[in-house]
Amino acid sequence: MTDTFALVLDDIVKAYDIRGVYPRQISPELCRSIGSGFAAYLRQAEPASQGVVIARDMRPSGPELVDAFAAGLMAQGLDVVDAGLGSTDLLYYASGVLDLPGAMFTASHNPAEYNGIKLCRAGAAPIGESTGLADIKRYALDPPAHGGDLGTRSERDFLADFAAHVRSFIDTDGLRPLRVVADTANGMGGLVVPEVFAELPFELEILYAELDGTFPNHEANPIQVENLADLRARVVETGADVGLAFDGDADRVFLVDERGEPVSGSLTTALLARSVLAADPGATIIYNLICSKTVPEVIAEEGGTAVRSRVGHSFIKQMMAETGAAFGGEHSAHYYFRDNWRADSGLIASVIVLEQLARSDGTISELLAPLRRYAASGEINTRVSDAERVIEHVAAHYASHRSDRLDGLTIDTGSWWFNLRPSNTEPLLRLNLEAADDDAVAARVAEVQAVMAEVG
Repeated sequence: MTDTFALVLDDIVKAYDIRGVYPRQISPELCRSIGSGFAAYLRQAEPASQGVVIARDMRPSGPELVDAFAAGLMAQGLDVVDAGLGSTDLLYYASGVLDLPGAMFTASHNPAEYNGIKLCRAGAAPIGESTGLADIKRYALDPPAHGGDLGTRSERDFLADFAAHVRSFIDTDGLRPLRVVADTANGMGGLVVPEVFAELPFELEILYAELDGTFPNHEANPIQVENLADLRARVVETGADVGLAFDGDADRVFLVDERGEPVSGSLTTALLARSVLAADPGATIIYNLICSKTVPEVIAEEGGTAVRSRVGHSFIKQMMAETGAAFGGEHSAHYYFRDNWRADSGLIASVIVLEQLARSDGTISELLAPLRRYAASGEINTRVSDAERVIEHVAAHYASHRSDRLDGLTIDTGSWWFNLRPSNTEPLLRLNLEAADDDAVAARVAEVQAVMAEVG
């Protein structure tokens, strides 16, 4: 393999997945090599695995890249089960029920010119930089020779079974009717959301249901509030009970309440934790360290055990496996369920929230009101020349307060706290801060940024 390939792989292999611009970075030729590298890795890590299940999102480059990746797998003797178009949580479902490794071709919320691959081991077990991706990259650069038979390729439709699996997380009897608006942003939600809702007692309207990987209406990135504008307006205009905003591969969902106000991933995590603990008293719940303090408070109030984790799906899933946790949540709207092979699913999260709402007499904002305890800054990115130097300076400045280095630097003063973590891919520091109210947040953000600027 050429030095150019090695440089490109260094650029596109991230902490949790593979992602780059098509075709300049992620090309068919490269995907064939990655397929061969994945096969070589599996022969070492999962020698019993005889195949890989693959799905893709709606990006125009998907079919070509899948074909190349599949060819690389088959050249190494592995069979391919092609699930066709699907959401990432559908791919995890297929990996779970087949007990096969999986590959999802998607660039999630990234713009149209991107594509990528999310890989997992059998049973939807995570693969990250330290749990396989580095090995796969190495094998992709120099795939070992394979002298045996070539693998085969078959097709299988998982959509109906996946939808039934999602609905199995709730009791659909006796639910009051709700009006729901879902913005699927021309992403894979346009395929999977109607299938799940077809047998639920809710009135569903979908915005931008057409699968179109050029994203003609807005980016499929619901963590950016500007991408929620159409959904917020439509919820208010139609008097809907709740809005659901899915990202491009439909594994994340953000809520919009009946007033058109966005709901943070932290509040949704707390709401889901409360539901999980009602069904599984005393369960362990994982939350990442960016989540609001509301989350561990609610878990304790409901009799559960709260365990704090680093940010990222591989860390959450690993900790769930180690602790037997029933649920895990992240501020970024990834929600993980033990009974979903510990994989994340925006759709499972959606139906659990809707069940809670449909069994209540109030609105979603009333359901969330007891959880609105603090104000948060959201993620603030600052470009710096030396991230580590800035972090150490900030740590020294706040040395009299409680701190930890679980993921970046977390400082907790008691009345307010913040986390400062470096980006995995850019010369950026990411600041998340929580305090009692918006005024306190603004003042403390300015304070921390001033300390950062002293060496930035």
